[in-house]
Amino acid sequence: MKNEILPAVSAAIFDERGRVLLHKRRDVDQWCIISGHVEFGESVEQAILREIREEANADASIIRLIGVYSSPPSQLYQYENKNIHYVTTYFEVSLQTGIPENFSSDETAAIRFFNIDEIPENFAKINPYWLEDALNRRGPAVFR
Repeated sequence: MKNEILPAVSAAIFDERGRVLLHKRRDVDQWCIISGHVEFGESVEQAILREIREEANADASIIRLIGVYSSPPSQLYQYENKNIHYVTTYFEVSLQTGIPENFSSDETAAIRFFNIDEIPENFAKINPYWLEDALNRRGPAVFR
C-alpha cells in the first residue's frame, strides 16, 4: 500500500449569529467544513479561497490562521489503495459574497449554516479540536 503526505486547507466560516457553515459532500455523503487540497503552484491562502469558490460559489477573505494540523491520530486517512497523511492549514474565513440559494455542484450536495450545538451526526472525520480551536479567538495559532 502506498503512503503519501499531502498539504490541505480547511476553513471555519461563521455567520453573524455564530453558526458554522458546513457543506454536504457528494463523494462521501457527509457534512463537513470546507476543505481541500493545495494544488501545485498555489499558496495555502490561494487554495482555501479557491476551495470556497468551488464548494460554496462565494468569495471570501481570510481573517486569521487558526492552526496547522499534522498529528497522525486525526490526520491519517486510509483509502482503498493508499494511506494519506494530511498536513492541514486551518483558517477562519469571512464570506464577502452570499452563497446562492439552493447552491449545489459536483462536490457540494447541500450547504448551510448550523448552530454549534446542532452539528449533524453524519459529520466527516476531522480533528477533534477543530471547533474548539476556531471558537478560541483570543489564543495564538495552534499546532496539533
